[in-house]
Amino acid sequence: MSIHQILTHPGGAHKDEFLACCVLAAVHGCTIVRREPTQADLDDLSTAVVDVGGEHDPSRANFDHHQFPRDHEPVCALSLVLMDLGIYEDARSFCDWLETAERFDVTGPNSTAKWLGVERDALARLVSPIDITLLRRFAMVSQVKAGDPLYEVMRWVGEDLLEFIKSLRQRLAFVAEHAEVWEVDGLKVLFMPRTDPMPEEASAGLGRYIESLGLEKEVAGMVYPDRRGAGYGLSRFNDDARFDFTRIEGEEDVHFAHARGFVAKSSADQVERLKELLKIARVV
Repeated sequence: MSIHQILTHPGGAHKDEFLACCVLAAVHGCTIVRREPTQADLDDLSTAVVDVGGEHDPSRANFDHHQFPRDHEPVCALSLVLMDLGIYEDARSFCDWLETAERFDVTGPNSTAKWLGVERDALARLVSPIDITLLRRFAMVSQVKAGDPLYEVMRWVGEDLLEFIKSLRQRLAFVAEHAEVWEVDGLKVLFMPRTDPMPEEASAGLGRYIESLGLEKEVAGMVYPDRRGAGYGLSRFNDDARFDFTRIEGEEDVHFAHARGFVAKSSADQVERLKELLKIARVV
């Protein structure tokens, strides 16, 4: 389907339609208009109507969720767009923030805070000035088009989100092909060897891979190629305090150990030496 216009509601801007528009801008590169839709807009297959219009019909590029019944699983405009692109399940798996955003948009802050197990005030403490500025600037315009500073930022957001979701699936397959799970002094450690070619970020996806194996409660550490040198990084998984990497800072092949003990860098590249460093870092 060829989309030539993205249309969303006027007035206050919210994160769900903002992000949905970001994704659509990244895919289609067309102007975003903020006004109430007409029936002609809803019928126009070249206009994507987002978070307004009372209709969810991907075949007509209409992505509203407000007409769903009260007991419907919380989904927002972004969810519907991601579903249409066929990447929603991966997005829910890889983007920890997505379900919270869905619930916040559909059920409100009180219900979301209760679901998260925190006080409502905690949500306000997590709001970023980046969110505030982008949503405020988006709310101030009636349209935004390619070349406008705001549009290009939105396109970047959409591109990066899509790239993250799509590339992480590929990254997980790559990790599954190469990674090993070590048993070191009674603890499980995920080891990612150096490969040729090397991924740009060697540690990317390792945590998700551990979760996919159902080992998030068993794996205590990770070892992966140092992207800044020839050796390896050693780090805790989920900040597991059974490893304290300050214990290896005096080793001659360790050139960095964080003062809080959660990560270290070593020039060592032999498996046995890396395991030895892990044993030294092991907190009994």
